[in-house]
Amino acid sequence: MLFSQVIGQSKIKSRLISSVKAERIPHAQLFHGPEGCGSLVLAIAYAQYICCENKSDSDSCGICHSCRKFEKLVHPDLHFAYPVNTSKDISKDPVSDDYIALWREQILSNPYFRSSQWYNFIGIENKQGLISKNESESIIRKLNLKSFESEYKILIIWLPEKMNATASNMLLKLIEEPPEKTIFLLVSEEPQQVLLTIASRTQPIKLDRLSNSEIKEALQSGYEVHADVAASIARLSNGSFIAALENLEKSEEQSFNFSQFTTIMRLSYMRNIPEINNWVDEMSGIGRERLKSFFNYALRIIRENFILNLNNPEIVYLSIEEEQFSEKFHPYINGRNIMAISEEINAASNDIERNANAKIVLFDMALKIVKLIRK
Repeated sequence: MLFSQVIGQSKIKSRLISSVKAERIPHAQLFHGPEGCGSLVLAIAYAQYICCENKSDSDSCGICHSCRKFEKLVHPDLHFAYPVNTSKDISKDPVSDDYIALWREQILSNPYFRSSQWYNFIGIENKQGLISKNESESIIRKLNLKSFESEYKILIIWLPEKMNATASNMLLKLIEEPPEKTIFLLVSEEPQQVLLTIASRTQPIKLDRLSNSEIKEALQSGYEVHADVAASIARLSNGSFIAALENLEKSEEQSFNFSQFTTIMRLSYMRNIPEINNWVDEMSGIGRERLKSFFNYALRIIRENFILNLNNPEIVYLSIEEEQFSEKFHPYINGRNIMAISEEINAASNDIERNANAKIVLFDMALKIVKLIRK
């Protein structure tokens, strides 16, 4: 992972590079920041830069023996620890090494991911990931060996807040008095949950949310997204590239929801009952999960339009086409009807969740919105 492949964070990159050039690398560092800001990716790029045999003033060379191994995450002096649990393949005392192939696959396919996505990927079902005592024992064994190829041994611990008390206490002494040329890079989403005695022995590296322009550029260059679409997604992502990727995946579903939402709101305002009945016939056949997605979307647009009506456009998150629709629509969502409309949509969503008849639920909701939309 090159620094150039990490989205944004230019100030932190410069600071990390300077520490290597000055040969003043802290032996324990805690990377943390908002979800989707790239803490894990940056830690890997930093580790690669430390070990690179021909590093430049701005990045790893990408072609030396060490970089080629980092590219596949198979360098023998790069170690990982991350939360795991038992699965259908690993039934007892799981540790990170049991899932290393899947870990590499996850990062190489998409290094911006949530912990829940990781848990789903490794198939631990509804269990929570954990860094256990067995993991700490494995780490201690690895780090007490000499380095194989590089000057440094580097351990990246993703989500150290998932370490239980026993595991944390076992690693505490190792972090206090590490083997020679050993570096700990902890990557946390909730640094306040990391054991205080461990956090206090690390140098904090705080990352910022990504800017809209950084997300837009990454979507355009890496995913060939049109500039207008990329700008819209970036604005809705609140500085998180994870959210940006999720919004990108949902763009087709969102387009459908937008079309259906604008249709029912226009028909409700016009009180066109025959066309509302046709809309109900179409929507009742799309299935429960898609209906729930539509209701969630409708609630979001209703809330955003209410905020627009309060003259707070700076905290409104709408796509370009949603903004264009809302310019004329937002006066009809106000203090006299916002709660009632939201309650009707929520009630419809709850009824669909309970397997109620979709046509009855949708028609009832639409008729009530007809009465509320002109308040």
